[in-house]
Amino acid sequence: MPLTVLVPGGSGQLGRDLAALASASVDVVAPGSAELDVTATGQVLAAVGALAERAREAGSAPVVINAAAYTAVDAAETDEERAFAVNADGPRVLAAACASRRVPLIHVSTDYVFPGDASAPYEPADELGPRSAYGRTKAAGEDAVLGSGASSWVVRTSWLYGKSGSNFVKNMARLESSRPELSVVDDQVGGPTWTLDLAGGLLELASRVASGDGPPQRILHCTNAGAVSWCGFAQAIFKHLGADPSRVRPCTSAEYPQAATRPAYSVLSPKSWLDAGLTPMRSWEDALDAYFADAK
Repeated sequence: MPLTVLVPGGSGQLGRDLAALASASVDVVAPGSAELDVTATGQVLAAVGALAERAREAGSAPVVINAAAYTAVDAAETDEERAFAVNADGPRVLAAACASRRVPLIHVSTDYVFPGDASAPYEPADELGPRSAYGRTKAAGEDAVLGSGASSWVVRTSWLYGKSGSNFVKNMARLESSRPELSVVDDQVGGPTWTLDLAGGLLELASRVASGDGPPQRILHCTNAGAVSWCGFAQAIFKHLGADPSRVRPCTSAEYPQAATRPAYSVLSPKSWLDAGLTPMRSWEDALDAYFADAK
């Protein structure tokens, strides 16, 4: 079924990749925060109404994929009110507007809603326990969406990187050219995810939702497969840059203090995604290979 998709947060790295996957059968409208403030009720109601009308005229199905988020993890520790406004109030406003227009909503969330003390990949139903302001506000956003009465799904992901914006891959590339050695934490493990791969998965889910075949499970996990520490990820990036990975030295989180506590282990299980019959995500190594090949 043809789709007309509204992507709040369209100027971010995930939003840009969702827009990049627009096609003859997938019409993507991806306003940035300057064009659509998800905390402004009037703007959101107008945007969702315009989406429904655009879809009706095109004979397609409307879906909202919310990629808008306050993602400055450390800054959120002293700016939790603003983070809450974007990460919790914004999804609540969006969900209410979607419910009123009967438009399905897919909301993107994070591994940071978990405490990070697990020894096996997290399943959607596992107990939450965010240890940062960012994680708390994202967990509140999940609750707002799922309790709204809208036809909605929450998709948790992790360690995003893409062509645009600031991210770990870009930071490592910048530091490789300016420092002889780097120390990167080796006691935090997660799943790096290329935003282009995630965008493809979200649009596949949107197509299923639009056709009335949305998964019965309303919380799904979607990351590139596998797990690695930040140090291991940095070493893999250095290899792609043609640099000696031994220049990346492991350190502990205690040696690299940050304002916000990061989960020590935040790997997300793919079981919910696979049980829904959605396309398996490739490994984080293969995704990183493709990212660098695409950048050439």
